[in-house]
Amino acid sequence: MKIISKIADMQKFSTALRRKGRSIAVVPTMGCLHEGHLMLIDTAKKHADSVIVTLFVNPTQFGPKEDFSKYPRQLEKDLALCRKRGATAVFTPSPDEMYSKDASTWVEEVQLSRGLCGKSRPGHFRGVTTVVAKLFNATLPDVAVFGKKDYQQAKVIQRMTRDLNFPVRIILQETVREKEGLAMSSRNSYLSPDRRIAALSIRRSLESAKSAIRNGEKNAGRIRKSVSDGISSSGGRIDYVEIVDADNLEPVAKLTGNILIAVAAFFDKTRLIDNIEIKYW
Repeated sequence: MKIISKIADMQKFSTALRRKGRSIAVVPTMGCLHEGHLMLIDTAKKHADSVIVTLFVNPTQFGPKEDFSKYPRQLEKDLALCRKRGATAVFTPSPDEMYSKDASTWVEEVQLSRGLCGKSRPGHFRGVTTVVAKLFNATLPDVAVFGKKDYQQAKVIQRMTRDLNFPVRIILQETVREKEGLAMSSRNSYLSPDRRIAALSIRRSLESAKSAIRNGEKNAGRIRKSVSDGISSSGGRIDYVEIVDADNLEPVAKLTGNILIAVAAFFDKTRLIDNIEIKYW
């Protein structure tokens, strides 16, 4: 497994793979890898000859009061996990390598990124789309794999890739969960044992909402309230509970077609997100 930290070296490595006729999949991550990330690598291996994992905690997607400096980092462990899972290469650039001191160019999607996390984290998705575009240019992939836990992020990246004509196929992986149902996230490491148990209320409330819809509930307001109440009663502080069209992420008044119930909630200072897709007729 090759470990590369410079953009020029990464481009040279990918170009050499392409000249040998090898297809390339990239798995962009911020490190602190867990089984969810590793399953993205597994999926990538099914769609390309070579897999590049990026490990980069991107400063431009964190707000001034968010956890960039405290975001968990475990480079040596991550490298060992990538090696064991069969990655071809790992790209580990520094912030200075990725962003010139006088950088003044951004990539921004302005429709799908407006609501949900985009509303509560201004500037977040501009940082995401910019860094993903830069990672695509560094790794030169045919395929990129992202997880559905970050559903809005995945949709924004799909739109960016389409609109800017990146020759990259986006593959979305279903959310990977811990045994109890909590969506796997690097931020789960912040949770105390008690808060981890309390956070299970997110998935429990989403599943309860799905059951209510399947049983004929048609009032979106009642569904939102039931999800909010379920999380709040376990000590969670709601950032948002929204019901949106699963394709365009616009709020829905009628529960028809493909919908997404999306949640962001704080347990102590840890912000967790999750969602559930429902096909409603």
